[in-house]
Parts: sequence; C-alpha cells; structure tokens
Amino acid sequence: MMKKINVIITIIGMLTGTVSVVRSQSNYTDKIWYNSPANAAVQDTAAGWKSDPEWLKALPVGNGFLGAMVFGDVNQERIQLNEKSLWSGSVADNDNPEAAKYIPEIRNLLFEGKYKEATELTNKTQVCKGKGSGHGNGANVPFGCYQTLGDLMLDFDKKSAYKNYYRELDLITGVALTSYEQDGVKYKREVFTSYPDQALVIRLTASKPNSLSFSMALNRPERFKTQAKNNRLIMSGVLTNGKGGDGMRYKTYAIPQLTGGTLKANGNTLKITKATSVTIILTAATNYRLHYPDYTNINFEKELDATTQKVTAKKYELLRQRHISDFSSFMKRSILHLNNSTNNLPTNELMLNNVQSQKEASLYGLYYQYGRYLLLSSSREGSLPANLQGIWANKIQTPWNGDYHTDINVQMNYWPAEVTNLSASHNQLIDLVLSLLEPGKRTAKTQYQMNGWVLHPITNVWGYTSPGEHPSWGMHVGGGGWICQHLWEHYAFTKDDAYLAKVFPVLKEASVFFLDWLVKDPKTGKLVSGPSSSPENSFYSPDGIKASISMGPAHDQEVIYELFTNTLKAAGILKINDPDFLNKLTKARENLARPKIGSDGRLQEWAEEFREVEVEHRHLSHLYAFYPGNEITMSKTPELAEAVRKSLLARGDAGVGWTYAWKIALWARLMDGDKALQLLNTQLRPSFEMDTKNNDGGGTYYNLFCAGPPFQIDGNLGVVGGMAEMFLQSHEDFISLLPALPTAWKDGSITGLVARGGLVVDLSWKNHKLVSASITAKNGGDFKLKYKGKITTHQLKSNQKVMLTDFTNSPDKD
Repeated sequence: MMKKINVIITIIGMLTGTVSVVRSQSNYTDKIWYNSPANAAVQDTAAGWKSDPEWLKALPVGNGFLGAMVFGDVNQERIQLNEKSLWSGSVADNDNPEAAKYIPEIRNLLFEGKYKEATELTNKTQVCKGKGSGHGNGANVPFGCYQTLGDLMLDFDKKSAYKNYYRELDLITGVALTSYEQDGVKYKREVFTSYPDQALVIRLTASKPNSLSFSMALNRPERFKTQAKNNRLIMSGVLTNGKGGDGMRYKTYAIPQLTGGTLKANGNTLKITKATSVTIILTAATNYRLHYPDYTNINFEKELDATTQKVTAKKYELLRQRHISDFSSFMKRSILHLNNSTNNLPTNELMLNNVQSQKEASLYGLYYQYGRYLLLSSSREGSLPANLQGIWANKIQTPWNGDYHTDINVQMNYWPAEVTNLSASHNQLIDLVLSLLEPGKRTAKTQYQMNGWVLHPITNVWGYTSPGEHPSWGMHVGGGGWICQHLWEHYAFTKDDAYLAKVFPVLKEASVFFLDWLVKDPKTGKLVSGPSSSPENSFYSPDGIKASISMGPAHDQEVIYELFTNTLKAAGILKINDPDFLNKLTKARENLARPKIGSDGRLQEWAEEFREVEVEHRHLSHLYAFYPGNEITMSKTPELAEAVRKSLLARGDAGVGWTYAWKIALWARLMDGDKALQLLNTQLRPSFEMDTKNNDGGGTYYNLFCAGPPFQIDGNLGVVGGMAEMFLQSHEDFISLLPALPTAWKDGSITGLVARGGLVVDLSWKNHKLVSASITAKNGGDFKLKYKGKITTHQLKSNQKVMLTDFTNSPDKD
C-alpha cells in the first residue's frame, strides 16, 4: 500500500503568475484530480504536455443528451457545451442505382485473378451517389457533422494570484469540482449534468458573503444568436442542411439563480454582482427526433420550456441529490481495486509514474471506472448512441464528422456495456440500428438489386446506409452483420424474449441480404462474400497491384457465419414458423467458406495467401471470430486460436488508440494477462499528439481521453471491454474466472461483472489465488464455472445468490 504523501506542485497560471501550492491527499479512489486548472496545465512542461490544447485537460460531464467540458480556470471559466443530436445535414438519397449491374463482372474478374481490372471497375462503380460523407468532412454536405453547441463563459474580471487550487471529477457521483482561494475568499464550483432533470447544473459558492461577481456569455463559432432577456441567456440558431438551405434548429437557456447580489443584462451578456452563491441552470434542445424523419414538425421549443420550468423550480440541493442518486446507482455496480492501491497523486503525475514503473495499480482501476463513466455519460435511455467522441466535441467540423463508424468504432464503444453492468446504455445503439432498417432495405434494393437490409462502414443520424466515397473503405458490406452482433449480445446477457422479438426483423433482413449477396467460389464451391474489403487493409495481388477488394475476405465470412448462427438461434427461441427461410439459412451457413490457416501458421485475412502491403496494419478484422466473436476459442478450436496468436505477433504491438483496445481483448482471450497488461501500459502513456496516425499512435491525453490520435472515445471504452475479459469470460458454455490475470496484479477484487445468461459476478483474489466468487443469477438455470482448469456445475433460481470460497483443489495452471 502506498503511504500517505504530501505533494508539492508548482502551478503556472496563465493570468496569475507563479503560485506554490501544498496539498495533502489521502485516498482519492475513483476520482480524477489535479492541482492546476486546464489553462495552467498547458505550461506544465515538466509533465510533458506543453503543446496539448486546453480542451484535452478539461473534465467531461454528461447525461446522454447534454455534455460539457469543465476547464476549472480561475479568472475566466469556460464550459464547452454539447447537445447530442446537434447535427448539420439532412436526409439524402445516396444509393447508386448504377452499381448493381457491374457486380457480376467484378466478381468474375476477381475469380479470374484480374485484380487490376476488377479494382478499376470497382473504384468507378461501387460508390455512393452524391457527396457521401464529404470524405470525412461533411459539415456542409447532406451527410452532415456532429457539432459543438458552443461555450458558456463566466468572466470574473480578476488577475490576482490564487492558492490552494484543486479540481476533480468524481466518477461515482458524476460531479466536477473546482476549489481555490483568491483575495482571502475560498471559492468552490460544482458542475454536473442531471439525467433525471435533463439539465446542466453549475453551482458557485464563496466563503464570504457578496464575493461572487462575474459576467455570463453564451456563444458558438457560427450560426447563433444570443439574447439576454428575462434574467436568462437565450442562444438559438439553425444549422445548414447541406443542400443550401436550413437544417436542424436548436435553442439553449442559461438561467442564473442568485443568493444575494444583483443581476442585470449588459448587452448580450448577464452581469452578476456581489452574490454569495449562484446556481446556473442550462437546458438545451433541438428539433431532431430519431424515429421522425420530418423533424421540422417537432415543437421542441415548447418541450424545452416545460423542461426548463420544472428544473428551475427545484432547489440546488434537490437537483444534486437526484442526480447523484441516479448516476451513482449505475457507477457503484462495478468497481475494480488492485494491490490495495490508493490514488494519492494528481492524475497527470500518476500517468507519468506509470511510464517508469509500469505498475501504478490505482491507475488501472481509475481508467476502468473512467471508461464506464464515459459510456454512461454519453449513452442514456432515450438518447442517441455514443459517437466517435462519445458526446464531447468542440468543433464545427468534428474529426470524421463525429459519426458512427461500423467497421469497428461504434461497436467498440459498446464492448463494455453488458459485461461491466451498463446494459441499459446498450439500448441506444440498438435503437439506432432499428431506425436504419427501412433505409438499409432501400439501399439493398437500389444499390445491389437485392432483398434484405444492408449497412456499410458509416452512418449518421439521418439514416445513411449507402457505401462510402471510395471502395477501399466504403465497400464494407459486413457493417450490417457486425452491428447485428450487438442485437444478439444484448439478448445473450439479458435473456429478454420480448426484446429479441423486437430486433428479430433486423437479424432476419440482414440474413436475407447475405443470402442474396453470397456466391459460389468456382474453385471451392463454397459461398463467399464479395466484392469486399478487409477493413481497411490492402494486399499485393498476383497481377502486381496494391488491392483492397477481393472475394471471400475472412472478416466478411466470419461475420456472416455468426449472423446466420444467431438468427437461427433467435428463430428457435421465438419459435418462428418460416421453414423456407430457415432451411435456406441453415444450408448457406453450412456451405460458407470458413477460416483458414496460412503456410506461415497465421490466420488468413483473405481467401488466398496474399502479401500484406502493411504487415503491422492497425485493423485486426480477420481476428473477429476470436474477439468480439466466439467461433474460434481456446478450448473448441485450439489450432485456429494458435493461428490468431501468430497473427497478433506478426501484427506487432503498434497501432492507434482503438487498436490497443482490440489487442488487449484478443490477448486476454488468449489467456495472456501479462501481454494484455503490457499493451494497457502502452495505451496509458501520456500523449499530446493531435495529428492522425495510421500506426504508432495511441496513448492517453492529460484528462485520460484516448489519443487516437486525435481523441476518439472508442479507445477508452474498448480498453475497458478488454480489461473485463482479463477477469471474466463467458463466450463459451462456461464462465471462466480470472482467465488472464496479470502477474503484477497479485491481490485485488472486482465487483459487478456480468456473464452471458445474466449472472452478476464479484471476485476477490489474494496472491494470485481466487479467494471468493459471488454469483447472483438474474435468471434461473444451470451454469458452469471454470477456474484454473477445473469446471464445476451449479444451479440457481432467479435472483438467487451463491458465495463460493473453496478453490483449494484447483490446479495452479490450466
């Protein structure tokens, strides 16, 4: 256990000069904390973040609808705002009716080994109609872009020195705190985003009466108008629809409530003078609704007024209590503690220490909880799903439009949802998929002249299901199959038959599309997918070009096999009476081309042994069947699992942020906890790199956001999914306890993990030996537990709990 320490920090304030602070801390488990504000941290050269923007030091709060980044700056506080549905763009027709007639010719060319001709024809014909995503810059085209709502600025009009500065984000309560002393007064700010009351709440207090004086302003980079009216700020505007007209409308209120002091309008700002405490209530809304394409008819302003009236009628103490009760009820479900560690260092110093020691146990538990925090904060019931940046974006043109990438990224966002006990957050992704059923059916019919439902590698809030602008990445027809895994996984963990009936039409229509799409390989007679890519990799073709399109890439084959399997399972559970469809599906599944091991012992990425253009490519698409899938496992298919291991070794350890997350999960499935921990430490290294990298990226920013680079939340969330696999695996017909525990994690405990079948598992271990396992069944039934090679069978009734403590007869090794 780390001893209690005194930390002496030198804070360099951008406006205040140099101030020394001595702060004594004990255990701050589950808190991210610092001794400097975001602007001072920019100059913290000793910490290695000299060039990093202030935004990546701010602390995130969110309720799935409203998000905010809290900077904690002393003299001019900035709170950057997001409203989850604030998108430019509009519904558009991007399906290409000319594409289908070229598919047979492209397939024949590929089967004949004429990759040059096939690639040229594919590049010309197998693309979307129109401008697509704008090549990832879609703010002003119909595809659109997720955008910042703007900034709430609080200007205290001071330049005097301050001391005893402290800021934190409490991951359990979801409250961001800033405190400091200036001019003999102790100031405190609390910020949270309430789900029960649908508002951002900011509370400012001072230790002496009448000590709070500041001005308030609301703005954004473009397309806004702010008024100071009726003791509130009102910001509103209209985004572009990407077609030269008006698109989505939005409105925001910022309402200060004072104890003492005065409030008056000053142009388009509000001026608070000599208050003792101030509570600012911020509400916002747009006229977008997921299941209503004609969003212009939504009376969102009336809804916003009703929400605002309700929240402003409540006292701060009640708002805070309601928020904490709601938020902590989710966060307390799962907590990780390792090696009796304590969080005694500011988070930036803890990260730097870990670079040297590679064993700062409190950092791992903190990062685990932070990932859960980010998912909960950006994905709540009724909201849109977490996008590429969750809910937090500070630009008009967000990187890659801040959209939903279905060739790994949005799926990775939800890897931790079920296993870390945040199942309700998964529903937002499922709702988005359900909303895409009709658009995807139109795309299948128009783009390919086929039945069923299809989705490609990108989608947005407007129902985009067409291919991208270039086949090398945009021809990924496997996107729909991959996203369907999440429809099944939610059932696998919950066993909710009513839910399964609701999503079965998507499973069926996706399967129907692939039944039409698959063709026989003339050499093998097996059914293969194509033309298609292995996202987003390329190879040297036999006729001497760099190619990405082929027939039967392993990723497609694995995804389709899993989709067919899950659809058949669902049909059986729901007693679906459709023998013609089910017989076709069964026969097609049996005749699919399956994973193959190459001459070098690796799992083949393509149907033939092509040489990769980039051996250490960031994507690991052909390993899908091992994780997040389960067709390949250590016990069922050991030869294929060994081929996965050799593929990982050949790929190397480099990558971008989300690559590390996937590799951590894969190594955990290989039961190599030490390797998984090595990659986790690599991902946790401090970074201030902002430029996009294909490999040798990754790392973690000052506020623990994942450096893609740039910031992408999938790395944060995917790592947590991978970490969970180190403690619990349930992808086979048994539940494996501590399957990939690293040597360095000698002692510890983790609570609230969830296994498929709806079993909640708490684990505690000492000296690498499992001491106790508490199992609570949400649903009754038989289940098997595996620990160190020994399998035991147990039977539980619904809501029954069993505590297991005798593991003395388990062998030391599998």
